Amino acid sequence: MSDRAFSLVIVGSGNIAGTYWNAIERLEGINVTGLVSRSQTRPAFLPSTIPIFDSIEAIDCPCDAVALCTPNGTHAASAIAAAGACKHVLVEKVLDITSEAMDQMITACRAAGVTLAVSYQRRMSPDNQAVKRLIETGALGRIFAADMRVKFWRDDSYYASGAYRGGFEIDGGGPFIQQAAHNVDLFVWFFGMPDKVVSMLGTFAHSIEVEDHGVALLHYDRGMIGSITASSACKPGFATVLEIHSALGSIVMENDEITQWTIEGVENPGNRRKFAVHDGAQSAAVADTAGHEAIIADFVAAIRDQREPAVPGESGRLATDLVLEIYRNNLRPLGHRKQ
Repeated sequence: MSDRAFSLVIVGSGNIAGTYWNAIERLEGINVTGLVSRSQTRPAFLPSTIPIFDSIEAIDCPCDAVALCTPNGTHAASAIAAAGACKHVLVEKVLDITSEAMDQMITACRAAGVTLAVSYQRRMSPDNQAVKRLIETGALGRIFAADMRVKFWRDDSYYASGAYRGGFEIDGGGPFIQQAAHNVDLFVWFFGMPDKVVSMLGTFAHSIEVEDHGVALLHYDRGMIGSITASSACKPGFATVLEIHSALGSIVMENDEITQWTIEGVENPGNRRKFAVHDGAQSAAVADTAGHEAIIADFVAAIRDQREPAVPGESGRLATDLVLEIYRNNLRPLGHRKQ
């Protein structure tokens, strides 16, 4: 495989599929060789020379892997189909929306011997990677508090753009599993899964089935209290913020970059090279594909080098696992959710 271009088929024809196309166009040695669309609709970004198939099973072109760019709750079925065809799988967040579905896709890919990875590209930020290393080595001292704020805005046209949006059946929930999923993944990557979760969720600004604003309080037996706020109701939309407080001082990160550093005896590891990751505060449209480029390049390199990708399925599922705990422990239940 190292002597030829890596062949990738995009599954889906919506906005995020266009993001993957744009990202791959900027990468050397990776070619999009086909696209799967159940309606066989040719999106505007796709050249007429690229074939379209109505299912993964129907793919009839060079294909080393598929990139799943379809709604949340459809990922497991597509991943299982790809594994059955011995194709590696890169999944646009989230891995899926239920524990059962994630178990099934992880098992299918493992049994087929194919790589399963998730596009949580915030893990590729140099500043996030630096903080992760310091947490792992204990250099920050005892961390007793971590607070994540994801206060975004989505107007009614966003929820009207797809029949599944704002519902449990396919989306799996509101901003916790949609807009804030990247940030929830980062929180779990840094601090692990909490021992206890209490949350309060509500629907305040939209006529939708799911929450559009909520707060989760996370307890860790090792002596840390965390909080995550997730919203699609906060006009006009704000940059994501993570505050970490330890015995040695504090860190403030905004949109994956260190903006304040007061850790005693530890030099600020902030990277001066900007790494633009789409923050999504006001729009779902991705203008800068640097994050996707990094995660796609790592996925292909992992396959070629026979190593784990930056976000393997087993690790990428934890964001959904935590969101499901947040939904299960909501003190203001909002109807039926899949478990």
